[in-house]
Amino acid sequence: MIPALVLGLLFFLLAIGTPVAFAMAFSGGVGLYLTGGLPILLGVLQTTPLSAVSSYELITIPMFLLMADLVLLSGVADDLFKTAAAWVGRIPGGLGMATALAGADFGSICGTSTASAATLSSTSLPAMIRQGYEPRMAAGVVAISGTLAMLLPTSVALVIFGLLAEVNIGKLLISGIIPAIFVTVIIMSTIYILVLLDPSRAPTVTAVSWSERLGLLWQVSPMVVLFSIVTGTIYLGIATPTEASAFGAFGAFCLACWKRKINMTSLYVTLRHAAQGTCMIVLIIMCAQIFGYFFTLTQVTQNLIGWVGGLDVSRWVIIALILCGYIVLGSFMDQIAILVLTVPIVLPLIKSLGFDPIWFGVIKIVTAEVGMITPPIGLNCFIVARYANRPVGEVFHGTFPHFIAHLIAIAIFVAFPEIILWLPNHMQH
Repeated sequence: MIPALVLGLLFFLLAIGTPVAFAMAFSGGVGLYLTGGLPILLGVLQTTPLSAVSSYELITIPMFLLMADLVLLSGVADDLFKTAAAWVGRIPGGLGMATALAGADFGSICGTSTASAATLSSTSLPAMIRQGYEPRMAAGVVAISGTLAMLLPTSVALVIFGLLAEVNIGKLLISGIIPAIFVTVIIMSTIYILVLLDPSRAPTVTAVSWSERLGLLWQVSPMVVLFSIVTGTIYLGIATPTEASAFGAFGAFCLACWKRKINMTSLYVTLRHAAQGTCMIVLIIMCAQIFGYFFTLTQVTQNLIGWVGGLDVSRWVIIALILCGYIVLGSFMDQIAILVLTVPIVLPLIKSLGFDPIWFGVIKIVTAEVGMITPPIGLNCFIVARYANRPVGEVFHGTFPHFIAHLIAIAIFVAFPEIILWLPNHMQH
């Protein structure tokens, strides 16, 4: 009875607009008080702040956020799109494909979907519309391409999953590389098919000379070096994810200096923005621990595992139901909030069914990509609509083909786990 009451209180607080951290802390605190009284509640409140922030791996989050802000400051997103457009622009739907490639490249050193979507909205979307692309198709491509940042080795979402699930964060970050490439190809293929079905959606652009293409490659070479520093040091076992994130932040600082974008004002704003983002994430994690202690005390997770274990259905049916639930949650909740709310509950169930937690982490993030473009709250769609000054309904309409394509990608990842696990299984330790 008490767990149902506390969950009802949590969803009520979220429904009236209470910040997710405070909603979890308050409802979890009420549950602890009702279950164990004031001594239990005070004990948890006294120990949670330190235990929530004492993990060494948590330093990865502010470093990745700082790296993303410094990369945004350097203004290299324009160069990425111009380079990709020069190389694939002549293909039907080439500028859309260039947006997907730019989203993957930018996401590899950005790590946050919202920043990637906002940047692509101000760079590639206006370029596509100027070339005569159908606005809703162009907006849909930008919204889905922004989600690629969640899969690549600077992904803040993967780091948070690793912290919550207590799995090897290095392997988790590396495991997203092949799925990210696969999803990028899926996005590009969807664009190509849409343009083949209706060529008026995407006019062909003027060809670019080879000398200009090669010159543009040189402009984006620092980005390749930065990505190689972060990913290569983790994969080869040279550095931990925390150390690699620090190398990446320093490299992004050097890149911004090289682009002559650093001054006292811009550096202060960048550092403040990264600090604010870090504080928000740490607060959510801390409050989620309070809520998690209540679930542990009332044995909700153990009872759920026992109940599911008694069901006479295939484990694949259960994983399909869990992923459908994640898509529904993603349509109206923030992804970090979903992670901290569900991972402590769902992961023991996943392990009890015999699934690899690293595999599930990547599947969860791909499913989160779908949630980022699903009505009514699909966050990336609202970001694109705001930055590009387009109707949000137009953006949702443009993402629908990619919604279907992503469901196919998820089914392939579920059916063939080695697509996700091959690279981390061959890492240097």
